[in-house]
Amino acid sequence: CSGPQAEGFSQGGLDASRADLWASANTSLLQGFWCQPARQLSRDQLSALIRRMASQQVPLKAWQLSCLANLAARHSLQGDFPFHPADLLLFYNLTQVREADCQAFIRHAAQGDMELLANLPDQRAALRHAAMACLGGPRPQLSASDLLLLGILVCDMDASSIVASDSRVLQNLQCCPRLTTTQQAALNTLLASGRTRLGPPNSWNLEGLQTLGRLATYISPGLWVQVQEAVGLDFFSSMVAACRAGQLSQRDTRRFVTGFLEAKAASSRPKRGTGRHCIRGDITAATLRDDLFLVRYDCSQLESCLGSRVLRANLDPLLQHPLPTECQRVVKAKLAQIYPRGIPEEQLRRITSLVYLYSRAEIGQWNITSRDTVVALLASDVALENQTEAVLQKFLDHNGTVTSALLVAIGGSRLCWMSPAQIRAIRPSEFRLAGALDISSCPQSRKDVLYAKAREAFGSTRTTATYYHLMRPYLGGAPLEELQHLAQENVSMDIDTFTNLNPRVLQSLSVGNVTTLLGQNVGDLQKARSHPTISSWLRSLNSSALGELGLDTNPIGPTRPARLTTVTPNTTPWAPHLAPTSGRPGNDAPTSGSPPANLGYLPLAVALPSSLLWLLYRGACTTSHHLRPPGRWSPEHPFCAPR
Repeated sequence: CSGPQAEGFSQGGLDASRADLWASANTSLLQGFWCQPARQLSRDQLSALIRRMASQQVPLKAWQLSCLANLAARHSLQGDFPFHPADLLLFYNLTQVREADCQAFIRHAAQGDMELLANLPDQRAALRHAAMACLGGPRPQLSASDLLLLGILVCDMDASSIVASDSRVLQNLQCCPRLTTTQQAALNTLLASGRTRLGPPNSWNLEGLQTLGRLATYISPGLWVQVQEAVGLDFFSSMVAACRAGQLSQRDTRRFVTGFLEAKAASSRPKRGTGRHCIRGDITAATLRDDLFLVRYDCSQLESCLGSRVLRANLDPLLQHPLPTECQRVVKAKLAQIYPRGIPEEQLRRITSLVYLYSRAEIGQWNITSRDTVVALLASDVALENQTEAVLQKFLDHNGTVTSALLVAIGGSRLCWMSPAQIRAIRPSEFRLAGALDISSCPQSRKDVLYAKAREAFGSTRTTATYYHLMRPYLGGAPLEELQHLAQENVSMDIDTFTNLNPRVLQSLSVGNVTTLLGQNVGDLQKARSHPTISSWLRSLNSSALGELGLDTNPIGPTRPARLTTVTPNTTPWAPHLAPTSGRPGNDAPTSGSPPANLGYLPLAVALPSSLLWLLYRGACTTSHHLRPPGRWSPEHPFCAPR
């Protein structure tokens, strides 16, 4: 890691006199975990480390969790799951879960972040099937106790199951990062039925609506029409206030506002003969402070009643409102009248929510001289591909440079939308300092350019282990020769990184190459076999080759329960059914395990030798944050708790 060294560190390892650092290692240090050096840890050391991660609630990423799960399996630590992070359980080999532990395991796993399994679709489906097996098999209606067990797994339920479930399903759905179109329809059907604690829509009150949290943003216009007007307006005001205070995202609030205003327009008698005249009264600074501003002024009245002087002086409070797209276009047009030669730089930092409306030619009129302006315009995640490239180019045209701080501030996804020339212009030293940037969403053409830039930055790294660790985020653009070399170096690539490789290059890898490249993680292919990149490669193999990989030749998905009697490395064929034991799952299933008393209570300073601590944490200073769902399911307190 080329960033500043933490106190107590040296290139040779952790200073023995400062081993006390690890007895109280904080979350940011533990986030830098990586698996290759962790393979040297003993069973007790690894157990202590995993428990430390659980107690500190360390937010690890998918590439870290998948290989850590396999390390835990190699050391037969899966049975200690009650003391492990919930996110880690999502990656465990489900054939190794005893039937007697079924409900306790699912209850704990259901507190994890299912979005971490984005590249492991079969594992995600298997968890759902295993959870239903815990309940005795699929059933037409899920009870309140069933929902308490399933937690976040309910986010994968189909629409019919949501409608048929106990009304407490709303508490589970609040933890979902998003709802599909059919799930939204099911939610509205359930709310319309009156079976929830809110009762029928015409009896809803402010307190009841507020208990819905983000789910209220999915309420359809058809239901808002039935809600008493005073209640609806009070709730509208509270939602806008929450948005302006940063407690609710602009996207969620805009979805709510659009549906609510559509309902209001449908229930209001249209006024004739008003044309484009201002009938609501001129908009003032005081008007813009009103949380009901968007109810009182629709987009046509915004155009008629908003004067240039008020707009220029009150751009911030106006854009703090979750304006519908039509209203945003009105504001953009008025700004063009005020600033015909381009918006001044001091005002650009205020229009982040409007950036996506501007063309490359319009952005060409702007003057962007400050890094802060670039960050304001791009860090909001609103600007699209053309806007990203154009904004950066205006900055570069004014002698700006893309620094590591700028790359970290705007995020790795922005690299996807920079032009190849802009990427090549980044200095290798700045790229090194930026650390691991997430470019998994980039098109292949950009991954190829970014791989070349990463090679330029990290190519002189002394050891293969460190080289792989630094290059891992950029291997999606790696050529065949690079992957073959890494396979020979025994890097044990994690499955999350593997799914992001260039699909065309992957087609050229032999079964032997893949087996060696993945190493101890090869069994994870079963968890990802429906992933487009993986399934395409698997279809090119014959049954003999599939057998070499430990994969059966049956269609994707389990066909029979697995019966495992020993815990083995995660290279065995995987199935989502739980291994039966002499007992049967029931409501009295244990909620905690009974691991040996000598595990987990070792001070980390004793459990981990200092020579390994440096390796485990040397990436911590470049750890970047990732987006997470709104909250975690808590079975003790069945509502969505903030992460």
